[in-house]
Amino acid sequence: MAYREFGPPDGPPAILLHGFPYDVQAFDAAARALAARGFRCLVPWLRGYGPTRFRAPGTMRSGQQAALGADLLAFMDALGIERAHLGGFDWGGRAACIVAALWPARAAGLVSCGQGYNIQDIANAGRPAAPEVEARYWYQYYFHSERGRRALETGRRALCQHIWRLWSPTWAFDAATFDASAAAFDTPDFTEVVVHSYRHRFGLVPGDPAFDPIEAQLAAQPAIAVPTVVLLGADDGVDPPPATDLTRARYTGHYERRIVPGAGHALPQEAPEAFVAAMLSLA
Repeated sequence: MAYREFGPPDGPPAILLHGFPYDVQAFDAAARALAARGFRCLVPWLRGYGPTRFRAPGTMRSGQQAALGADLLAFMDALGIERAHLGGFDWGGRAACIVAALWPARAAGLVSCGQGYNIQDIANAGRPAAPEVEARYWYQYYFHSERGRRALETGRRALCQHIWRLWSPTWAFDAATFDASAAAFDTPDFTEVVVHSYRHRFGLVPGDPAFDPIEAQLAAQPAIAVPTVVLLGADDGVDPPPATDLTRARYTGHYERRIVPGAGHALPQEAPEAFVAAMLSLA
């Protein structure tokens, strides 16, 4: 796993994790601000993104949730980090939630952006949602098809830029901002990891057997006892915050839910000051 590092090497560690289709650029401003407050910020590229690479050709290019959680835990182990503040959104928020739920001693605090409790309930993934919700998830069903796979292979930049616009309708990002992240999608494994992620979460394809024990634990929808701030972008085009907090019951420790006006799905990049404030409130 490749990563960027900001701040003093002896500062309290904070690991910040991006989602699909974004990359480490999403945390540039937030990581620099936290580093200025004394944090050692580590921002890795997830599997399939940027310079992160699979070492073995035969390793399954899995994008399942257990793989993301296991990667985060292995990343901490490799760097000798016993305990860290964890923050992320989308896929990265899922990895952070999984470590906080299954290995709470490793998480000093959790900032989960976008979906609150971000652990997939795969056993119930076949239950239809409201039509307006299903419409927002068009891209997931698109990636279930070979047509969607080919779109990722041949036109991923246009597709991902369209997703950025839909998910963050009030964020006036420019071409240079998108291009800085889109370079991380041009890897040998991006398409396979993305397709597997969106097929596995609906139970359409098997996962990597190496992660079966973790998936079995996640199937129980474990509670999170780690002190948590959930950040929701008021303008999130794919996961708009519901009026009722639907995931509060999944948290058994300190918990806050904050709705951030003017922010969409890429909340740490669109509103870094809100993300930094949340991280500092748990320090």
